Amino acid sequence: MIVRSHLPWPLRWAVVALTLGFSGALALWAFEFGKDIAGLDHGASEELGRLRVEVAQLREESEKALSIANTADSLLKAERVAQEKLTQQLKQIEAENMALKNDLGFFERLLPAGEAVGVTIRGLQAESVTEGQLRYQLLVMQPGKAVSELNGRYELTLSGTLDGRAWTQAQAGGAKPLQLRQYLRLEGIVEYPADALVKAVSVKVTDARGGVLATYSVKI
Repeated sequence: MIVRSHLPWPLRWAVVALTLGFSGALALWAFEFGKDIAGLDHGASEELGRLRVEVAQLREESEKALSIANTADSLLKAERVAQEKLTQQLKQIEAENMALKNDLGFFERLLPAGEAVGVTIRGLQAESVTEGQLRYQLLVMQPGKAVSELNGRYELTLSGTLDGRAWTQAQAGGAKPLQLRQYLRLEGIVEYPADALVKAVSVKVTDARGGVLATYSVKI
């Protein structure tokens, strides 16, 4: 025996209508959801592009900032090195000034008390360095603490023998200029004939008009 359910036609149509409605609603929802997904992907692509541009700009700004920082660091290091050099130079200058003051006091004490004020040549030294060349060093002093600056000239003369006869020679170029306040160290090299025999060196200091202020000679 077979049992069959028997629904009234109106109820069957109602069930069919509900099924079709639900299917239509589901299809409509799927369509709208697909549209939303498509729109979301499009917006995400635009946002991703904008973010990429911003990242590139930030990277460029970061590189510029890093370059500026490196340049500033290099400048700072260079300034630090320059400052250290200046500090060393200042210390050296201070030491030299102190040495000069000590030398000046020592040289002033070398002069006998009561000696007349004027230009004095002291400590002339001369020696042959090679054949035909003579190195000289001398000290020119003007004693006193309130002396005016002297603008004059000095000239060296060599004397001896050449080929068995008396010989003299002034330094090449003639007298050389000097500026003297209290003391001045002078040095240089004088050339002479290689076969000459130098026996003495003399120096003469003159003023701007050629007046002789001091002379000094030394035998070698």
